[in-house]
Amino acid sequence: MPFVAGVDSSTQSCKVVIRDADTGAVVRTGRASHPAGTEVPPAAWWDALQTAIADAGGLDDVAAISVGGQQHGMVVLDAEGRVIRDALLWNDTRSARAARDLIEEFGAAELARRTGSVPVASFTATKLRWLRDAEPENAARVAAVALPHDWLSWRLRGYGPADESPLGPVLEALATDRSDASGTSYWSPATGDYDRELLVASLGHDAVLPRIAGPGESIGETVALPGIPAGILVGPGAGDNAAAALGLGAVAGDVVVSIGTSGTVFAVTDRPIADETGTVAGFADASGVYLPLVATLNAARVLDSVSRLLGVDHDALGELALAAEPGSAGLVLQPYFEGERTPNLPDATATLFGMTLASTTRENLARAAVEGMLCGLADGLDAVRRLGVTAARVLLVGGAAANPAVSRVASEVFDAAVVVPEPGEYVALGATVQAAWALTGSRPAWTVATLARLDASTVPLIREQYAAHAATA
Repeated sequence: MPFVAGVDSSTQSCKVVIRDADTGAVVRTGRASHPAGTEVPPAAWWDALQTAIADAGGLDDVAAISVGGQQHGMVVLDAEGRVIRDALLWNDTRSARAARDLIEEFGAAELARRTGSVPVASFTATKLRWLRDAEPENAARVAAVALPHDWLSWRLRGYGPADESPLGPVLEALATDRSDASGTSYWSPATGDYDRELLVASLGHDAVLPRIAGPGESIGETVALPGIPAGILVGPGAGDNAAAALGLGAVAGDVVVSIGTSGTVFAVTDRPIADETGTVAGFADASGVYLPLVATLNAARVLDSVSRLLGVDHDALGELALAAEPGSAGLVLQPYFEGERTPNLPDATATLFGMTLASTTRENLARAAVEGMLCGLADGLDAVRRLGVTAARVLLVGGAAANPAVSRVASEVFDAAVVVPEPGEYVALGATVQAAWALTGSRPAWTVATLARLDASTVPLIREQYAAHAATA
């Protein structure tokens, strides 16, 4: 009965989940916080990983481990393996001008053709261009570029600066996976190769990049470190959304809609996607196929805002929403509380349409909040479908997914069956899938518990009303 460990090194925290490799049962977990901010010293992630491992009871009985992590973060190393400056995270927007510059130089269609995506400020290449322009002395020192999960996996295997690690600064030992590489804007999901011209255009010179490990591959073993025993197999790791897809057992035909503070819509498909409009990012997944993704800024925060306005919690908001009829008697909330990314309306604000004496009730406002949030995500699902991706079912996850009003309205606007898995740490759980895959040589088929299943019960009125006001944003 070997155990495997999965790590979710996210923006806010590090979570460790340990499972039975035979049954998939979770046996224990641990957690540690990350510092706030959009630029963070990677050493803080390493410290948090060690703390979370200890909080999970250690790794003495663990046979394999893999690390899922936040995508896009820029970790730049010098020739001695030292971090040159704090990592710029995905949510650091100082590179917005750099993204526009790269698009002007190469063209959106060409970048989409070569990398699957049109770069935005979150992508790694734009951060390297910012570094080249804003901190040229630091850029000149860059010998290798890694992503957050790459760097943690490298450290787990004993690499790093000579005075901080047993094996020293072997930059060529850096390894990543397809999913995380696809968020850099200098790797092609279609060809599986790095685009060195785009790297040089971003950074100003070439550099060592992590080797792309295959799904289920072991990239090495841990060495003896404080709190970490030697000899544990290390899986390839993955970007957070791809790891979540693994944890959910998503396959071709599945679309995952994640409702966190922001929202994501991503689908598993067997062919690469390239969207020159930039709406859909043509990422790779962690199983060997592809993961086109759309991100929205306004998701659960919509429910937070309206709950505060009505003086209720999320459960009571859901009860109010279910007491109203579909369409909220014509009340429509366009929920751009902090602008929006999809569609690209950074300066937009939220607007409530259709207020009459009859429609303006607590129940209708509660339902309009749920409908508005999910219509925004349904627009993202439409963008994925327009690229030929099939949506046989929607897996609804995130903090708000368990609310019965959210799942009910989802079945009315997504035009697909909706499955709500039991709440769980699906990024870390997906990393345990990778660890077990590396350990046994085959992808485990563990059961994912389900909280609710709803057949599609489409109510066209909801999205028709929402679309009628879209042009006024």
